[in-house]
Amino acid sequence: MERRDFLKTIGVAAVATGVTTGLGGVACSKQKFTKGSGMKLSYEIKQLNLRHTWTIARNSSNFKQNVFVKLEKDGIVGIGEAAPNVRYDETPESTIEVVKKAMPLFANADPFEFVQLGYDIQNLCEGQTAGKCALDIALMDWVGKALNTPLYKLWGLDPKKSPLTSFSIGIDTPEVMAQKTREAEPYKILKVKVGKPNDEDFIKAVRSVAPDKPIRVDANEGWHDKEDAIKKIEWLVKNGIEFIEQPMPSHMMEETAWLRDRSPIPIIADEAVKSTKDIPKLAEAYDGINIKIMKSGGLQEAMRMIWLAKSLGMKIMIGCMIESSVAITAAAQMCSLIDYADLDGNLLISNDPFVGATLVDGRVVVNDKPGIGVKEA
Repeated sequence: MERRDFLKTIGVAAVATGVTTGLGGVACSKQKFTKGSGMKLSYEIKQLNLRHTWTIARNSSNFKQNVFVKLEKDGIVGIGEAAPNVRYDETPESTIEVVKKAMPLFANADPFEFVQLGYDIQNLCEGQTAGKCALDIALMDWVGKALNTPLYKLWGLDPKKSPLTSFSIGIDTPEVMAQKTREAEPYKILKVKVGKPNDEDFIKAVRSVAPDKPIRVDANEGWHDKEDAIKKIEWLVKNGIEFIEQPMPSHMMEETAWLRDRSPIPIIADEAVKSTKDIPKLAEAYDGINIKIMKSGGLQEAMRMIWLAKSLGMKIMIGCMIESSVAITAAAQMCSLIDYADLDGNLLISNDPFVGATLVDGRVVVNDKPGIGVKEA
């Protein structure tokens, strides 16, 4: 029996990240799939311009150069995105090398064997997870389009259960941060970047404009002394901060555990966590993790991370880098499984080349189009 006939007979049953999910009445595409015909992989660099200079504890940027990939087979095109991060020794050029290395892998691959293919992508090289992420997004987008179903349905999820997203206020002068806060009036939750000696001035500036709005804080490894860090946290609590993300450098596990034992608000790991293997040890020092698909190497590994973190009783956030609607919409497919969302990367740029998920009343809302649900702007 050919694959298309098998799928028509039993409906779609997909094994996603090791979990079998029956999809019952999901309609399959009538596209004829040709086994062994090869998958065409292409790439392109696009510059994403930021609305404001983006400053965190480590660096500043006015634009980002992201790599977009297309995976084509049988007239179906899957789209993926990589947001290279210098924190992890990634550049557009190193990302393209990963894509080139994957071309022979995809040439004879069966995309419906996406779980094994996802592991093969992870094993292409050490690191360079942004490039792997682009490949995995494109693969899963192709699969969803081939089966004529959104990814959230493929995974058996209800997008209406997704939490509100936060909107990030990057480090700047207190006056500019206050102006950014005014511009962010439509967003119900703010995330403020800190990690400088004058952190209190940043929070005061934001609070002067948004006295009652929920605020989360991200130090991006900017604090290096645990005694100073706990004093900062105690001050932040008095100013209504919900939680603190990555207060200390990722290698300072003992200091972070000390801090967590004394902190009245949750501490969430960001730079300290990339993939599933990091999570068990982090449970000793953090209350939760921030999963970014650019760090995990794609959607499939991110899903595995969610299930493992849940099993350990950890809070789960899905965050992002500076990304277009491709990566943001892809990550949003999983949001009904998490506690916190921070998917504003596409809202920080002025020239998004794609259209996908939309912001509705503070929540990132995915559409019902097949795959990740994006199209070119």
